Amino acid sequence: MKPLFRIIGACLCAGLLAACAANKGVYPAVTSSHGPMGSQTNLHVNPFISREFVLVANQGSANVSVYKVVRGGALTPVAGSPFTAGTGSGSVGVDQSGRFAYVSDQNYPQPTGSISAYKINPFSGVLTTVAGSPYTEGSSPYAVAVDPRAGKFVYVVNIFTNDVAAYRINQRHGSLTQLRASPFGAGGQPETLAVDPLGRFLFVPNTETNNVSAYTINPTSGRLTQVAGSPFGAGTTPNSSAVDPRGLFLYVTNPNSGNISGYAIDQISGALTPLAGSPFTVGGSPTAVALDPSGKFAYFVNGMGIFAYTIDPNSGALTQVAGSPFGSGTSANRLTVDLLGSYLYVSNGTNDISAFAINPTSGALTVVAGSPFAGGTGPAGIAVWGSQ
Repeated sequence: MKPLFRIIGACLCAGLLAACAANKGVYPAVTSSHGPMGSQTNLHVNPFISREFVLVANQGSANVSVYKVVRGGALTPVAGSPFTAGTGSGSVGVDQSGRFAYVSDQNYPQPTGSISAYKINPFSGVLTTVAGSPYTEGSSPYAVAVDPRAGKFVYVVNIFTNDVAAYRINQRHGSLTQLRASPFGAGGQPETLAVDPLGRFLFVPNTETNNVSAYTINPTSGRLTQVAGSPFGAGTTPNSSAVDPRGLFLYVTNPNSGNISGYAIDQISGALTPLAGSPFTVGGSPTAVALDPSGKFAYFVNGMGIFAYTIDPNSGALTQVAGSPFGSGTSANRLTVDLLGSYLYVSNGTNDISAFAINPTSGALTVVAGSPFAGGTGPAGIAVWGSQ
C-alpha cells in the first residue's frame, strides 16, 4: 500500500506513462510544469485511492488535528487526535508519498520558531513524532511546503527575518537537515509559498513589499536561485498563492486591493507574466486560495464566504461560478481540495472545519451533511493526503 499526497504527476513519454500506471500514481499525460500544455481533461488523480485524511494545524491549541474522510465527505477524528505541536502551529505540509508531515510553529513571542515533524501511519492516519523534532527555525515561521516532485526538501517562510529556510528530508526517518546555503532571502514579510507540481519553481508572496519572489529549485541540492526579474509586482498585501496542476499559472490573493493576481509561468525560467484580465476582482478581501486537482476550478475565501471560479485552460482567466460566493463558517481561514476533487475543506475561526461537495461540472459547492466538524482552537493550515 502506497500513500499518496495530493500531487498531479507528469508523464513525459510513453515509458514514463507506463511507469506512472504501474506505480498507480496520479496520471496520465499532461506535464505539470515543463512541457506541452495538453488538454485539461487529461488531468486525473488516482481513482484507486481507498482512504483519505485531512490534517489541520491549530494555532491556538498548539496541536494538529487529523480526520479521516468518510462517506459523503464527512470528517471523523482518527485515534489520538489532536497530536501535540509547537505554539502557534500555523501551516502543515505533507511529503508526496504521504509518509511524513511537517508543521510550522511560530512560538511567538520567542525569537525563534520551530518545525514539528511526524511520521504518518498510512492505514490509521495516526501521527508519531520524528526523533529530533521539533527543529529550530527562524523568526516566526508561517508557512511550510514540501517539494512535490520527489519529496526530498521542505521549505519554510519566516515572516520577521524575511527569508525562506530549506531542509533535506531523511527518506527513511523523516528527520530534517538544513541546507548549507539556507536561508534564502525573500521580500518584506513573506507569509506563504507555493511550489509548482514538478518542483522546479517556488513562489513566495511578500505582504509588506507587494510583490512575489520567484526561485528555481536545484533538483539535487534543493538550493534556491532567484529567477531573473524577481520579485514580480502584485496587488496590495499579497498573502496566499497556488499553482495550477499543469504548472502553467500562478494565482495570488491580494486582500487589501480585493483582487487576485494571475500569472503565466515561463516553463523554462520560472518568470511570471500577468495574465490577460489580471488582476481579477473578488468581493471583500481574499485571504487564501486552493485549486482542484483537475485544474478546472479555483476557490478563494474571504469574510463573505467562498468564491468559486472556473479556470480557462488556455488563458488561465477566471470566471465566477454561478451561485458564488458560497457561505462558510465565521472567519474562514485556509482551504484545500481532496485528492479526487470531490470535496472542499475550510478551516474556520469558529474552531471548526466546513466541508463542501464539489459539482464536477460547474464547480458549485454544496454543504456536506454534518458540516461544520469540530476542530482545535484557531484551526489554520490544512492539507489532505490519501493511500491505496
